[in-house]
Amino acid sequence: MKLHQLKYFIEVVLSGSINEAARRLYISQPTLSKAIKELENDLGIVLFTRTSTGISLSPDGAEFLSYARQINEQVELLERRYFDAEPSQQLFSVSSQHYSFVVDAFVEMIRKYGGDKYQFTIRETRTYEIIDDVKNLTSEIGVLYISAFNEKVLLQLIKEKGLKFTQLFEAHPHIFISKTNPLAKRDSVTLEDLDPYPRLAFEQGEYNSFYYSEEVFSTIPSPKSIQVSDRATLFNLLIGLDGYTISTGILSEDLDSSEIVQVPLEVEDKIKVGWVVNKKVELSRMAKIYLEELSATTRHML
Repeated sequence: MKLHQLKYFIEVVLSGSINEAARRLYISQPTLSKAIKELENDLGIVLFTRTSTGISLSPDGAEFLSYARQINEQVELLERRYFDAEPSQQLFSVSSQHYSFVVDAFVEMIRKYGGDKYQFTIRETRTYEIIDDVKNLTSEIGVLYISAFNEKVLLQLIKEKGLKFTQLFEAHPHIFISKTNPLAKRDSVTLEDLDPYPRLAFEQGEYNSFYYSEEVFSTIPSPKSIQVSDRATLFNLLIGLDGYTISTGILSEDLDSSEIVQVPLEVEDKIKVGWVVNKKVELSRMAKIYLEELSATTRHML
């Protein structure tokens, strides 16, 4: 096993394909394929599962990745300390439901620790895809919520995928509405108060089950309902149609529209927001830093 093979292996994982990894590494595809095959032979395991649609990490490959990352980071520390080597590109990815505090923490991480070279990815996406991203190591961390309604189903799915959920905070449900909405000046609202207004929710695509909804009380019928795919569109509809959505009540002063306000919802339910990680993988340095920023950001906002 050689150090350059570890770097090649990590790049293939991050790129999601041999061809893209070869392009980023400035080597030929056959050279990279040969190096990965030789690494597999040396280890006596299969690192990638190869299909007609591409490659994905095998269970052994996911476990090996955590060791490879640790070795690679330690080698880079030695090179910078004793050979004045240029730091390599920082790498990190996170998948999340549509939360502004996730973006806030991402911004702070880059401001403080991004350095001169980095390749970071943040994906605001659907609930099932967040879990799949972390399972397949497309992202190191996934951020989502659980409630009394979906807890049993989601925690079982998370367990089946080999992931672990850690609670970040618990919040009381609020509605997000335009500050011109007639409900905006209320101290709190009931579910019945919301009936005249359009309910906005993030669509979940193929896995459009109530259990995967980003909004609590998704099973309660609404006479007016609109599904959207991104946060900017949702906020525009909140303003333009006097709509509402149900969320944590946490708004970012820097990233969310100043036209949006939150009002407590008179219910007993709680929203538990947390992160999921792959049990087989040791988190990278940047992932650990991101979780620190995420905790600090939400403590400030709660």
